[in-house]
Amino acid sequence: MLLFPAIDIVGGKAVRLFKGDYDQMTVYSDHPEEIALDFKNCGAKHIHIVDLEGARDGGTPNFETVLKIKKESGLYCEIGGGIRSMEVVDRYLDAGIDRVILGTAAIKDEVFLKKAVEKHGDKIAVGADIKDGFIAVKGWLERSQVTADEFFEKMQNLGVKTIICTDISKDGAMQGTNLHLYRTLSRRYKVDITASGGVSSMDDIVALQEMDMYAAIIGKAYYTGAINLREAVQAVQ
Repeated sequence: MLLFPAIDIVGGKAVRLFKGDYDQMTVYSDHPEEIALDFKNCGAKHIHIVDLEGARDGGTPNFETVLKIKKESGLYCEIGGGIRSMEVVDRYLDAGIDRVILGTAAIKDEVFLKKAVEKHGDKIAVGADIKDGFIAVKGWLERSQVTADEFFEKMQNLGVKTIICTDISKDGAMQGTNLHLYRTLSRRYKVDITASGGVSSMDDIVALQEMDMYAAIIGKAYYTGAINLREAVQAVQ
């Protein structure tokens, strides 16, 4: 199983939200690239980056910060948040980012998603942010009418290889991740699923690895010290 420690960005700073609430934001660093270097020192090989302003408003307001994280760390970087056109996809990939994650666009614009997958293959991942059994969009501020199962079925049929799946109710709450959800989805669909949201202890890491999850994202648990990243990396190796 791969581990993706996470950096969420607002205004060029590394932050965390509580359950996706922009009004409940904690700033952890004014220099996200320094956090990325700590990930590297702990043995991590991958970073999950989210431009939270991009997710909410569209566009790439933190583009330079994302590139700085990639350049300083040299690690495999995936980016999500505000990627709603082929121009933005190409801009990130041409600049050296390893994978882009489509969220709102995967729901709202199937033609664009299909073209992106055809053009870039496994460099395109999709975010499935689940709220009360439905997919949420626009930085989790809106709930769509698409169920999680409908979404996974469609993504699999379109040739999407990787889905980053977040249970919003667990995100940042430090109460454990939704193991039942990931176990159910991984048995049902032939895609690589990254578990995100509520991964808050080594028990979560071990449980996800035992069910052969493709990857897990470590967010708030890294910043609070609830998970020792070095130990987590060693555990999955």
